[in-house]
Amino acid sequence: MTDTPIEITAHPTISAIAPEDWDACACPEARDGRPFDPFTTHRFLKALEDSRSVGTGTGWQPRYLTAVQDGQIIAVAPLYAKGHSQGEYIFDHNWAHAYESAGGRYYPKLQIAVPFTPATGRRFLTRPGHEATGMSALIQGAVQIAADNNLSSLHATFCTEAEAIAGAEMGLLGRIGQQFHWVNDAYTDFEAFLGSLSSRKRKNMRKERAQANAFGGEIVSLTGDQIKPEHWDAFWLFYTDTGNRKWGTPYLTRSFFRCAHETLRDDMLMVLAIRDGQPIAGALNFIGRDTLYGRYWGCLEHHACLHFEVCYYRAIDYAIQHGLAKVEAGAQGEHKLARGYLPVATHSLHWFGDAGFRDAVERYLVAERDAVDHEIEVLTSYGPFRKSHREEQQ
Repeated sequence: MTDTPIEITAHPTISAIAPEDWDACACPEARDGRPFDPFTTHRFLKALEDSRSVGTGTGWQPRYLTAVQDGQIIAVAPLYAKGHSQGEYIFDHNWAHAYESAGGRYYPKLQIAVPFTPATGRRFLTRPGHEATGMSALIQGAVQIAADNNLSSLHATFCTEAEAIAGAEMGLLGRIGQQFHWVNDAYTDFEAFLGSLSSRKRKNMRKERAQANAFGGEIVSLTGDQIKPEHWDAFWLFYTDTGNRKWGTPYLTRSFFRCAHETLRDDMLMVLAIRDGQPIAGALNFIGRDTLYGRYWGCLEHHACLHFEVCYYRAIDYAIQHGLAKVEAGAQGEHKLARGYLPVATHSLHWFGDAGFRDAVERYLVAERDAVDHEIEVLTSYGPFRKSHREEQQ
């Protein structure tokens, strides 16, 4: 391993970085198959940028980091200058309010993240063999950029647990949150999964699936070239309906789905409910090497339990059929618990330029961590699985 200096550069567009150089750090495993997740690939981040879902006027200004040593890019990170805290799913609005109430300027801040994507994955992306050196260089470089520009803070959200541990050793503050994930216990089919549930939960799940599939049409699962441009026309209506109700304004532009059709459709599973030849509801998932990531849901008509079937049960079906280890169902939603999705911890890292504010946040995080740990323990005890099955997993 060389000990020559490492040069950190922030780039305003991912097009300034060759896809092969970025992906050699972001997803080296993809040389012999799928990436662990598609969200940090060059093609995904470029689709966000080309579609103007990020960039000028969005509050997500790209500053992609590269770490170069001996003429080779050894590490990269998806860094953004943020003008707000929207689209992050690990919320710091209270921190922003407290900082500005004390006379500070919280925004802009720096964010190492995948925009609009609450999915755990590596955020400090390194070539094999450069893991420790690359991550350290990226963190030092990002902190230096924040300090040199008098920015309030730096955040890395939905990082891996290993990155959270390493980042804490480098002086960053660790934070945990909670999501609901379904874990594949080597089930042979959906009936085998049902067999792991308590009798009452198993009966309720069968009832929900029967109600959903009686909506008067068919439910189809599409991937790759099975997804046609007209399917995106329908899905855009679903997405905007949900976005308008949840966020006021949808995060992604219509152009993102056009870009996704061109470069990402092999990474996606679209589940559509179709009645009289017209899609009336749908869910979009992304396919990783061992995980299915549930991302977007929307509908034009409301039918009993259709949401559960299209979003959760069809995702479980796909994961079982394709030997995937788990399904990540995205942010929030305790209703997922009854559908077999159990709470798990998520991780983030934080740096603050003001020492006093950092100390205050650190005290808050200790108390929050205890509360989240307790909540995960309590929620897990209310899961739908048979007691004997839970004991087997412990």
